[in-house]
Amino acid sequence: MIAAGLFLPGDAKARQAAEPYRPVTDERLENPEPENWLFYRGTYDGWGYSPLDQIDADNVADLVPVWSFSTGVNSGHEAPAIVNDGVMFVTTPGNQVIAIDARTGDLIWLYEHEMPEDVIGFHYTNRGVALFGDKVFMATLDARIVALDAATGEVVWSESVADNSSGYYMTLAPLTARGKVMVGVSGGELGIRGFVVALDTETGEEVWRTHTVPSPGEPGSESWQGDAWQTGGAAVWLTGHYDPELGLTYWGTGNPGPWMGDVRPGDNLYSNSVVALNVDTGELVGHHQYHWNGSWDWDEVSTPLLIDVERDGRTFPALVHPGRNGYLWLLERSADAISFVDAWPYVRQDVFINIDPKTGRPTYDPLKKPSTGTQADFCPSLWGGKDWPPAAYNPGTGLLYIPANDNLCGTIEGQEVVYRPGRSFVGARTGLNVWPGADHIGELQAWNMNTGEKVWTREFDSPNWGPVMTTAGNLVFMGGTSDRYFRAFDARTGDQLWQQRTNSGVIGVPSSYMVDGVQYIAVQSGFGVDAASMRRRVDSDRGTETYVPQGGVIWVFALGG
Repeated sequence: MIAAGLFLPGDAKARQAAEPYRPVTDERLENPEPENWLFYRGTYDGWGYSPLDQIDADNVADLVPVWSFSTGVNSGHEAPAIVNDGVMFVTTPGNQVIAIDARTGDLIWLYEHEMPEDVIGFHYTNRGVALFGDKVFMATLDARIVALDAATGEVVWSESVADNSSGYYMTLAPLTARGKVMVGVSGGELGIRGFVVALDTETGEEVWRTHTVPSPGEPGSESWQGDAWQTGGAAVWLTGHYDPELGLTYWGTGNPGPWMGDVRPGDNLYSNSVVALNVDTGELVGHHQYHWNGSWDWDEVSTPLLIDVERDGRTFPALVHPGRNGYLWLLERSADAISFVDAWPYVRQDVFINIDPKTGRPTYDPLKKPSTGTQADFCPSLWGGKDWPPAAYNPGTGLLYIPANDNLCGTIEGQEVVYRPGRSFVGARTGLNVWPGADHIGELQAWNMNTGEKVWTREFDSPNWGPVMTTAGNLVFMGGTSDRYFRAFDARTGDQLWQQRTNSGVIGVPSSYMVDGVQYIAVQSGFGVDAASMRRRVDSDRGTETYVPQGGVIWVFALGG
């Protein structure tokens, strides 16, 4: 076990050097080798797909643990294992970066970020590193980007991108492309004004910054009144995706602030949207807002997957987004626009009366929209049909796999709130309830986006907070349930083929890689953060008590025998 207390923070503790380390170039990022997992979701398009097929639907039952590594941190482990030519990089809550021999599990080096004692951050987690050149990049809870030497873990540069004392913090994995490292910020419940910023990977100098809440005179500013834009939220707390051909990055944005829409009249662009930004300049060239004047805490930060969809005799480049608002969105992307195509509810949803077939703008049931001094009951809950855990797409099956929570509804009562820097700026009292008579909550859904049809569903008694990975071996891997199991399913039928109980709940992003001709599956176990909060509220509503042990562990599996 590597205990954090054994090391002084702010430095790398090298046991050995990762040498020779192969630099990560634009060419490699645009065409990643099958044996590596160089991104948060494996590839720029966000598919969460591995082309490796040594482990397949016929032999996955023989999968066994081959090594594990205790992180020394108890809860909230959400990051994937990023692998470059046999060197694994994993982050933990508290902003450790651990470099490990991906074949043996031996420690190469460990870096601990020196965190201020008074750091502000509502979500104590981190979702991984990004690679570029000979560096490893991490976004930190105190709103810094740290560049580490990939071979030794030594700090190359460290730059602040925002003032943490004002409520800005970061939990996402950065995105790297064309010599830039890009991040967005968390803090939508703290009165921040969201943005995406790009820094030079070599020097740490800022290249561009684009706010997701426009200032007066900028396009979209007419959707705000008075000074509400200054604390308008629209945080960007999940990793963007990138289309190298168009030169555009895509980012999802969160709810406006404070939560109640009546105190900030207007559509509140670009909250609860997907935005397309020019990778070189940061120029906003397109957007689609999933729901306007949000009042339900339905952050739409999950970045849409970039896939091609066939509809009405034509194939077009699409954005596919299982929304927190309970709708599955199909959009068309081009060099200068994002256009609405279609949308369907994928969980119980009673807020939208209809959706405009041309614009995609929803019409709300006014009784389902909370406001200051008024309570509203609605479905899905404030955690939505799907929160942050990413969906996955398999080009072999042509199916999209969604980790969903159905039969959960919410209550919000709006309250007056005054902005104070670095303090909660929510203005709401919340509740959660399970739909009467419901026989399950968690789901794994498979959708055909060409037809808009749900092909199969797996159901789970507990909530599901499991990020999804799929492979060329016709497999889907996912944890996420409160029983601590990490599972494999047949990607074509949804049949469960394998499971392994881990030390804690699995809310980490799975990944797959190959070293010396052996395919591995990696995932972090370590329950916590919002998954634990939902678990407690479900128990309270059901009158049950569920115990999920703590403890962060990296698990790695391969075929036995």
